[in-house]
Amino acid sequence: MDAIVLLRDDHKTVEKLFKQFEKTGDEDTGERRRIADQVIEELTVHAWIEEQIFYPAAREAAPDTTDHILESIEEHHAVVWMLSEIKGMDPSDERFNAKMSVLMENVRHHVEEEEKDWFPDVRKAMGRNRLTELGRQLEAEKPKAPRDPLAVPSATS
Repeated sequence: MDAIVLLRDDHKTVEKLFKQFEKTGDEDTGERRRIADQVIEELTVHAWIEEQIFYPAAREAAPDTTDHILESIEEHHAVVWMLSEIKGMDPSDERFNAKMSVLMENVRHHVEEEEKDWFPDVRKAMGRNRLTELGRQLEAEKPKAPRDPLAVPSATS
C-alpha cells in the first residue's frame, strides 16, 4: 500500500473514533474510556511511524515541505502530550471531555494541513514506486511502534 494512502487510512480510523466519542454522553464513562484508549494507541503509533519513517523521507524527496514537516512534528508533540494526560485521567473527571475535544480539534487541523497542503507535493516528488516501498516500511514498523504516549521521547522533552 502506498504510504500516503496508509496514513490517510489511519486518519480515517481516528476520525471514526472521534465521531463515536462525540456521540457519547456524560454517563457513558466506560465507553468514553474505551474509545479514548483506542485513540491513544492509534495516534501514538501513527505519530511514531510518521516521525521515524515518513517525515524524513518526505523531507528528502520534497525539500519545499520542510517547514510543513517541522510544524507537523511540533503538532505531534502537543498531541502526544495531550494523549499522555488523557491516558491518566478518569473519564468521569469534568475535564476529560474538554481535553478530548481539544485533542480532536488539534488532530483534525493537523490532518487537514497534511492532506491538503503538503501530501500532494510529497506524492508528486516521490512517485508511486517510492510511496509503495515507503508504505511497506510504515506497515512493518507499526507492530514495533510504541502504543503508550509516555514511551514516546517527544512526549516528555
